[in-house]
Amino acid sequence: MSLLSIIVPCYNEEETVELFYNAAEKVHQQLAMDFEYIFVNDGSKDKTLIQLRNLAKKHSNVRYLSFSRNFGKEAALYAGLKAAQGDLITVMDADLQDPPELLPEMIQAIELEGYDCVGTRRTTREGEPPIRSFFAKMFYRIVNRIGEVEMVDGARDYRLMTRQMVDAILELSEYNRFSKGLFSWVGYKTKYISFENRERVAGETSWSFWKLFKYSIDGIINFSETPLNIASFIGAFSCIGAGLAMIFIIIKTLIFKDPTSGWPSLVTIILFMGGLQLLCIGIIGKYIGKIFLETKKRPIYIVQETEKTRRD
Repeated sequence: MSLLSIIVPCYNEEETVELFYNAAEKVHQQLAMDFEYIFVNDGSKDKTLIQLRNLAKKHSNVRYLSFSRNFGKEAALYAGLKAAQGDLITVMDADLQDPPELLPEMIQAIELEGYDCVGTRRTTREGEPPIRSFFAKMFYRIVNRIGEVEMVDGARDYRLMTRQMVDAILELSEYNRFSKGLFSWVGYKTKYISFENRERVAGETSWSFWKLFKYSIDGIINFSETPLNIASFIGAFSCIGAGLAMIFIIIKTLIFKDPTSGWPSLVTIILFMGGLQLLCIGIIGKYIGKIFLETKKRPIYIVQETEKTRRD
């Protein structure tokens, strides 16, 4: 009998982990395959770890990894993929915004239709703040226009993958991770299933607008060199513009005897040029910072406890 590994990153999800397990087990009863659950506690500050310990005691198919601190969802996904032993592997959120009842259709698409990956995407963003929806749509437009890989608008991390695809993803052991881009970068035949947006069953999201904004910037930088090209174009344009302006002022002063007067215009130009330089330096610095983190070769995460080393 084949094995399905379900990876569930958790950060302050004490109210949802058991609800998630019960909902997923209802789907398990419909399928002729074994399930293993891999919960990854990403340095939660509530009682998530206690709930995972209790769940692992009650159910033999529950495993968990607990980080020494919060390393972020990307690290949790990577840790879960490394720990997964299944023939098929899926990634789901503990808040049940990813419907477990889609699993039979996803499994069928891989086993009968020949797909390597079945992803999910939301058809609507109901319940989400309008400004967040606007910036999310803008992100996908920008990254698909300038990026190396295509990312589907509304795509979730919730997807079912074959063992071969997961092994390919694990070969990408980079420190700066953006899973949506990595899933697309490795290729493989992928199908998307659409569903309507769902609210959390309990608790509150830890993703603020600012965190999502920084995450989107990382996604653009990790999969596109366009920001660097923009910085180069800005520098070249500014240099050419300044040269033309200099020639214009010299001709105007020497031939037409009309010197440029006043320092406000000079100060404005200096501030404008200084702002452009800082913008370009900031873009370059962002890439250099990524290189700096990669060269340190620090571990992506540190596991403090598992179900085998739990502290009763």
